[in-house]
Amino acid sequence: MTDHEVPGPAPGSPAGRRSPARRQDLLDAADRVVMRDGPDVSMNTIAAEAGITKPILYRHFGDKDGLYRALAERHTEDLALAIRAAVRPGRRTTPRERIRATIDTYLAHIEANPQLYRFLLHHAGAESADVRGHVTAYQRRIGEELAASFDPLGASGVLARAWAHGIVGMVQASGDWWLDEHPCDRAELTVYLTELLWGALPAALATAADAPDRGTGGRAYESG
Repeated sequence: MTDHEVPGPAPGSPAGRRSPARRQDLLDAADRVVMRDGPDVSMNTIAAEAGITKPILYRHFGDKDGLYRALAERHTEDLALAIRAAVRPGRRTTPRERIRATIDTYLAHIEANPQLYRFLLHHAGAESADVRGHVTAYQRRIGEELAASFDPLGASGVLARAWAHGIVGMVQASGDWWLDEHPCDRAELTVYLTELLWGALPAALATAADAPDRGTGGRAYESG
């Protein structure tokens, strides 16, 4: 963005406090602009969509980073809740089903909101350390939740967490590629990634089962 930033009052100050409903309306306007015009939208365009000026927009969020952070919190929380619902106990009974559900839910979310995904991960995340930190914390949170689903496999502790965070990174990288090229539909990619993981995890578990300190924080196995 090339907009000259004119920060408004801090969000917690008397002048910076605004109604939650109005704040949500402004986030809705930002969503519409990003989905319509792509990730490189200007703050002026967002303000115009909301029917206000840029300084008024800043008053609601403190500054540009405040708006970026609010959008990141909105969409990462939506995705986190969707993944949690998809893998909740009783709905998915096996680790394989939970892995497939996690992958499909993530891909469905970015497929439905490709411009917002690019905006948060590649535009706002590049400009704002706060947004980058929030997205990183969200990814780690998803990894920790996924790690819990490996318990029926016998994986726990460091082993389960290493796998889970690796899966999150792999699915994100695959999702980036898939959005850019779209060589197959979502269901097909979900099957490809699930089968890749499911073919690897039991073999990795068998290897790790014979190693000392599995899942306790030590090395899973000795190299060489």
